Amino acid sequence: MMTLAAVAIGAVLDLALGDPRWLPHPVVAMGRAIGWAEPRLRSRFPDTAAGRRAAGRVLAVALPLGSFAICWAVLAALGAIHPTLCLIAESWVCYQLLAACELRRQSMAVLAALRDQGLAAARTAVSYIVGRDTEALDEDGVVRAAVETVAENASDGVVAPLLYMMVGGAPLAAAYKAVNTLDSMVGYKNERYIDFGRASAHLDDVVNFVPSRIAALCLVAAAPLTGLSGAGAWRIWRRDRRRHASPNAAQTEAAMAGALSVRLAGPASYFGHMVEKPTIGDDLRPIEPEDIRRANRLMYAAAALAFLVFAAVRIVSVVVWSG
Repeated sequence: MMTLAAVAIGAVLDLALGDPRWLPHPVVAMGRAIGWAEPRLRSRFPDTAAGRRAAGRVLAVALPLGSFAICWAVLAALGAIHPTLCLIAESWVCYQLLAACELRRQSMAVLAALRDQGLAAARTAVSYIVGRDTEALDEDGVVRAAVETVAENASDGVVAPLLYMMVGGAPLAAAYKAVNTLDSMVGYKNERYIDFGRASAHLDDVVNFVPSRIAALCLVAAAPLTGLSGAGAWRIWRRDRRRHASPNAAQTEAAMAGALSVRLAGPASYFGHMVEKPTIGDDLRPIEPEDIRRANRLMYAAAALAFLVFAAVRIVSVVVWSG
């Protein structure tokens, strides 16, 4: 039950504190490790497509395994001194690997910028949380980008880490976050990373396959609890959940679009190039700034539902296993 307690404490800390900039963060350390390892791995393999893919595979395996091993070793060492130290440390790691509060803070900053400073400020605010070009977005485009980010990160930043924490504690969640960080840094289909980042991108698809679908179902179930359309979320999820190049990204976006009764996705510009993407959802009403707040409310409700389900399954598993 110590792991369950650590996850619960971590979730409460995330809700209360978010991610203060002055605190060291494991994801920052992972990013620095990737930045350190990339040029060294590239230099040790032939500068061919096969060589770059081999170097990328080494990184895709080494960082998650290293993150798991370091976290496990630290917790084991502290647990050998006293179980309370292990609980404190694991709770802290769980807190730092969850991103619900920071996701809400960053996306709501877009809403505040729109209302208080205008479109130019909102474009800047949304550029911090999306990978697309934002300079030419109109107000609807800014809002749509923020809502899509909340939807996608409801899985990547909240439900998926919760799931891996409940299964394997902070070490497994750290390994998951390493995969997620790799994908965000090297999993691009551009000239630099099409080969080197391939293994990281594929691994991210694998580790998010189950969590993204659980997150989508939690969004569907939570929609009527937050005054949104549960029937719409279910209908659009079933219809549009595969409308994305990624096998996972459209899962939560479809549920979110249906719950809000708006249309998401569609063509977007990345690094100056327009990418044609299918739309998700029906244009039953115009998207509006307040949808950012609604999306966050739904994300929180879905996260709470996921936590309760995961905790119940873990408790039952422990009882059955010990009995």
